[in-house]
Amino acid sequence: MTLTGEIPRDAGPEVERAAYRTVQEALTNVRKHAPGSTVVVEFRRPGSALEVTVTNTPARQPALGLPSARHGLLGLGERAEHLDGTLSHGPTPTGGYRLHLQLPSRRLGDRAEAGAELPAPGGFAASATGERS
Repeated sequence: MTLTGEIPRDAGPEVERAAYRTVQEALTNVRKHAPGSTVVVEFRRPGSALEVTVTNTPARQPALGLPSARHGLLGLGERAEHLDGTLSHGPTPTGGYRLHLQLPSRRLGDRAEAGAELPAPGGFAASATGERS
C-alpha cells in the first residue's frame, strides 16, 4: 500500500471521521473483492478542499466469500452528502477500482462541540465522541 498526503490539521471531527471511514471501507472492500491487489491511498488538498482517493489494481487472487450487507458505500455517500461533499466510485480502465471523496473547503475548519449530535448513516445519531444512539 502506498499512502500520500494527510488529513489537514484544521479538519474538524466530522471531516476526520469521513476521511477515516472512507479509507476503512475502501480497504475492507479491497480485502474482500481484490485480494493481492496494490492499493494507493491519497489525501489531497486542491485549493482548500479535501479529497480522499483510494485506488486498487485488479485482484491477483480469487475474491473472498465474506458476508456483506452492502451498506458500506451507501453509508459513505450519505456521510459525504451530509458534509456537502461528494462520493464517487467505480471500476478503473485497467480493471481495478477507485473510491473518491471530496469535501468542500468550508467544512474544513468546522469543529463540532463535544457531545453534539451528528447524523450518521442508517438513520442513527452519533455523538462527537462516536457513540451511537
